Amino acid sequence: MNFRQLHYICMVADRRSISRAAKELMISQPSLSNFISKTEDALGVRLFERSTSTPLRLTYAGERF
Repeated sequence: MNFRQLHYICMVADRRSISRAAKELMISQPSLSNFISKTEDALGVRLFERSTSTPLRLTYAGERF
């Protein structure tokens, strides 16, 4: 993992929204969402709890990461 990738994950965690983070990072929301999914798959854990009714939240593994 490089600094840019870590920055993306931290930005999503801070903003609690993939859309807001993507806008600030000046990348598309689908590519950031895809990046997060691929990172979670590579790590074998979910970093974020996704729900349509609540803001994005870190899982326990996401907090430790």
